[in-house]
Amino acid sequence: MTTPPFAAHRADLAGLAADNRRRILAPRAGVDFASNDYLGLAGSAVLRDALAAGIAQGLPAGSGGSRLLRGNHSEHEALEVHAARHYGHEAALFFPTGFAANAAFFATLPQRGDLIVHDELIHASAHDGMKLGRAARVAAAHNDPQAFDDAIAAWRAAGGTGTPWIAVESLYSMDGDRAPLTELAAVADRHDAVLVVDEAHATGVYGPAGQGLAHALERRDNLVTLHTCGKALGVEGALLCAPNIVRDFIVNRGRPFIFSTAPSPLMAWLVRQALEIVATEPERQARLLSLVRHAETRLATLGLPPSGSQVLPVVIGDNARTMRIAGALQQAGFDVRGIRPPTVPQGTARLRIAITLNVGEAEIDAMTDSLAAAMAAA
Repeated sequence: MTTPPFAAHRADLAGLAADNRRRILAPRAGVDFASNDYLGLAGSAVLRDALAAGIAQGLPAGSGGSRLLRGNHSEHEALEVHAARHYGHEAALFFPTGFAANAAFFATLPQRGDLIVHDELIHASAHDGMKLGRAARVAAAHNDPQAFDDAIAAWRAAGGTGTPWIAVESLYSMDGDRAPLTELAAVADRHDAVLVVDEAHATGVYGPAGQGLAHALERRDNLVTLHTCGKALGVEGALLCAPNIVRDFIVNRGRPFIFSTAPSPLMAWLVRQALEIVATEPERQARLLSLVRHAETRLATLGLPPSGSQVLPVVIGDNARTMRIAGALQQAGFDVRGIRPPTVPQGTARLRIAITLNVGEAEIDAMTDSLAAAMAAA
């Protein structure tokens, strides 16, 4: 007897539903406490004007091919030169998404005989890239520099002779906490390692001109940073910033880059304008951080600890209760989403509250009042 097509898939989805983990796509509705549009740029008039200016110049919407064929446009090159200078690196390479950039990097740069030591909470895209690559990999305890040091030392003691790669996020997307970058850079220096910092949730929000949290590390040849453009910058794509050798190697050996159609030249133009907007309007950062402090004060009245960033997790634990509370908030007009395993560790289902410039203090106050009621009722 044969198995009907998709039977295993139906069973898997049924199991997710039974565990309150089945996902569905839902339209946006209510006051924004869910997006990564931290500086409120995605729907802003200033970016609409920039987009109109790009269209008026005749910039094409599509690239027509990969970067190594006819898809390479002067706007891609201009953005990469600008980004390298802005983030303090020798070179930059533009990708259509942060996922694509992480996957391409980890599938391509670490070689057979190398070791990747990654934070246990690093982005899924880094995991997928590592699975495609040749290097051995090991998880280190979250934000524990000694764990990274010990892992590399043990590998060396066992005969490891390649390059160690230390992979972290500067600000974690589900906990909102920061990596100890100075200490991790010291570990990298001690072991001739490369430090790879995913700045996805710090780009635009922290550092001078929104350069991110790794800006405090002096320019060095063993540092790679990834800056996504679809969060605080309000547009699309990602910029991998690194020494020239990294750019050159990906252009020659990075299959996800080589065999992908290039991003839109019009989007490359728009990303460059977004970088300029953030750099010249520091009041956006200041206003956001003021709202974060206000939100943390309000959440503290509910006994909820601060994260120190615009990402404010409310850990509930139970999947079903998490989704009941999220549903109650949505019914009250607030777009707050429940996050469940495997996106977060088992038993740590949570509400992920994001503070953006799409809200003000009044909306934060109303949301926290509704949160208190929903938690008491769930």
